[in-house]
Amino acid sequence: METTLILLKPDCVKRRLIGKVISRFEDKGLRIAGMKLMKMDEELAAKHYEAHVGKPFYAGLVSFMTSDPIVALAVEGPNAIEVCRNMMGATFGFKAAPGTIRGDYGISNQYNLVHGSDSPEAAERELGLFFPGGEGILSWSTADADLHACD
Repeated sequence: METTLILLKPDCVKRRLIGKVISRFEDKGLRIAGMKLMKMDEELAAKHYEAHVGKPFYAGLVSFMTSDPIVALAVEGPNAIEVCRNMMGATFGFKAAPGTIRGDYGISNQYNLVHGSDSPEAAERELGLFFPGGEGILSWSTADADLHACD
């Protein structure tokens, strides 16, 4: 089992796509282990996006991510990082394949609806930022948990 961070960005929240996006992850068989509707402050955004400091898009990214509410999700399942990233699609909506979240709901270069951790190391770091000390991440079993017994 693997746990990853998924962020539903302000454009996703403002377009009322929260339920549609979460249901895609659940329909795939992934489990929502933690969920927060929150407003990201500049300090959290700076920590989350520290790898992009100094890049031309950094200030706009921080401004956008702190502009309106986001939903932070801890998503768990077999190969959750790779599965979620495949489900999200290419970074730019116009390049994302139909059937992916970005391919079905996005076309913008700037507003791409979702963020997902890109490695186990990034997932651990990012989950620690949004769910410090594991607070808000619950261990529980789904009704179909036995379907993953052979994974």
